[in-house]
Amino acid sequence: MSKVYERQKQARKDLQQLWEHPEQVSVIHYSCEGFYERPDGSSPRITSIAVRNLKTAQTQSFSIHKYSELKGLSAGELEGHYNELEKEMLKNFFALAQERKEHKWLHWNMRDENFGFHALESRCKILGGEPYVIQDVNKFDLSRILIGLYGKAYIAHPRIESLRDKNKISSRNFKTGAEEANLFDQKNYVALHQSTLAKTDLLSNFCQLAYEGELKTNATWRDQYGHSVNAFMSWFSYHPLIGFGVVASSLVANIIFFLQLFIGGAK
Repeated sequence: MSKVYERQKQARKDLQQLWEHPEQVSVIHYSCEGFYERPDGSSPRITSIAVRNLKTAQTQSFSIHKYSELKGLSAGELEGHYNELEKEMLKNFFALAQERKEHKWLHWNMRDENFGFHALESRCKILGGEPYVIQDVNKFDLSRILIGLYGKAYIAHPRIESLRDKNKISSRNFKTGAEEANLFDQKNYVALHQSTLAKTDLLSNFCQLAYEGELKTNATWRDQYGHSVNAFMSWFSYHPLIGFGVVASSLVANIIFFLQLFIGGAK
């Protein structure tokens, strides 16, 4: 069995798992300080986290500016309380994660201590908190799922922006990672938070379109299926027109069968 066939099979299995119970899927994205130009080697500060329910689109968000408002701090006072506010934000996020320990977590490239669940855990520990560890088996990386379905060349880099434009999805508040880092430096925490929310919306849209077979990409037939016999069988098995043809043929066959019984019984 070809690697392409196995790759697609696993990607479809992952999508199927997510949509079996979408009410138990949390779509997550977060923003942070810039990764680069950190000569002291310190980890980037987490600035906001958004968690969206895949089925209902209900979204819970956590951000340092929200917690500063709750504590009655002015915008000018926020910077002097970064550690306190970030710790409070992460504490509340991990409390939600523990409440949703049965959930599947859909994300985009959140895979390491530079950017990922481990980075969130690390920041929480650095600030003196105790993170709840989400099990790896419950983490689903949409970026890898889409590569599994369509191949590595399915869309140009940067992939989120390119995929958004290809599918004509509106995302007014969306900012790139570099733009988000600049927003933090400019202390524009509201725009930074809105960008985080916009990205969970995009990920949810991509996931639904891929599941429904409606996601537009640049992938060629060969990118998706390769050129082996197994690849052809994969295409044959999952192509919607083939599926419709099989169902229609079965229906026609059953109608003919019952007509024959009826005509034969009437003689």
